[in-house]
Amino acid sequence: MKNKNSIAKHICAALVLGCLFATPAVAEISASEIARLGRDLTPLGGVRAGNAAGTIPAWNGGITRPPSGYSVGEHHRDPFARDRPLFVINAGNLDRYRDRLTVGHQRMLRAYPSFNMPVYPTRRSASAPKRIYDATRRVAATAKLVDGGNGVANSVIGIPFPIPKNGLEVIWNHLLRYRGESVACVIGQAAVTRGGRYTLVKQSIESELRYSLPNMTVEKLGNTMILFKQKTLAPARLAGDIVLVHETINQVREPRNAWTYNPGQRRVRRAPNLAYDNPGTSSDGLRTADQLDMFNGAVDRYDWKLVGKREMYVPYNSYRLHSDRLSFSDILMPLHVNPEHLRYELHRVWVVDATLKRGERHLYKRRTFYVDEDSWQILVADVYDNRDQLWRVSEGHVINYYEKPLIWPTLEVHTDLQAGRYLAFGLDNEFPMCTWDRRLKSRDFTPAALRREGRR
Repeated sequence: MKNKNSIAKHICAALVLGCLFATPAVAEISASEIARLGRDLTPLGGVRAGNAAGTIPAWNGGITRPPSGYSVGEHHRDPFARDRPLFVINAGNLDRYRDRLTVGHQRMLRAYPSFNMPVYPTRRSASAPKRIYDATRRVAATAKLVDGGNGVANSVIGIPFPIPKNGLEVIWNHLLRYRGESVACVIGQAAVTRGGRYTLVKQSIESELRYSLPNMTVEKLGNTMILFKQKTLAPARLAGDIVLVHETINQVREPRNAWTYNPGQRRVRRAPNLAYDNPGTSSDGLRTADQLDMFNGAVDRYDWKLVGKREMYVPYNSYRLHSDRLSFSDILMPLHVNPEHLRYELHRVWVVDATLKRGERHLYKRRTFYVDEDSWQILVADVYDNRDQLWRVSEGHVINYYEKPLIWPTLEVHTDLQAGRYLAFGLDNEFPMCTWDRRLKSRDFTPAALRREGRR
């Protein structure tokens, strides 16, 4: 009997230990911390107050209504058109501002004498609908990392970790941030040579952002957070190619589902390689699949370290770059985009270091992300190769799409310092404006729909 009792105790102990290690990591956020949202913190978790120097103002709600005269469907008018640069950072004075510059920006300023960074007054324009604020307050009490941080459970609509405790929570906030409910765009992508030449790749994009849909529940969401479709319209040699993605939340448990349609073969094929460090679509090898939207996809190949929060000069309120008064040729020049149309501001950002795990494979050994405290959008990323050399610098030039409202890049720029080239993704100056109210249906995002669309 004693023996049996002893064995039973050992079995119980083993089961308890097993449960402890198998239990998902719970977000450690208390009721008192949640109560700070909307008080000394913004509803999404940023610090409401300005900085001590007065160079970062308090957040007062961001942009809450479009500028006078704006009509939905127009390119967005610049609410800050009267602002003038406070100063311009260049190779000659970068030492004065080094502490607030990313390593990548410092390297670009040294490498390219024609590049500079005009710094404007800080405008904390980020805002989101009230339902996103309310949902953030709700899910902050329930959201948790699962499967070693490879997924998020008990969270829908809102920012899951508005008061993050680690780097993974910050990155998940970026992955699950509010980007509207659906979006339909025509955009351009240009892989610019060292000499400034490029062939514009014209694409139409449709996406249903299921995680943020009104009345979405954890049960209805399941493991699919985004439906995404991209069709190439030009040049002729690429026209008709279509990519379809069902983006899963936990991509280790269930990898993203992806398909491609090739008009030459008239066939829909599975695309399991459309992830990680495989080349981005039509990018001429200048970005990886997981660099679209600054970072997307599975988080399992990196260790994520939360370095802390810093005040940095980052791209923000880039309405001038977004203007339909510019042509693509006004923006695209050799080595980098035209700095005459850029805008940088001083903002507080979360800094997260991603280091490749031992035994894992990726083109990038390390990546440092700078994440906006007001929107959870990645604004800048420094990317290192497997020799620990800085390789690429990614920038998300954001605006507030105030008809929603939401913060999202009007243009992503991925600069390859080693090749002297860059990729500009999201060019829309010469195209009609994105629409956020397109009635998309889930059945439009199936392999069968892909086949039908390819034959039209």
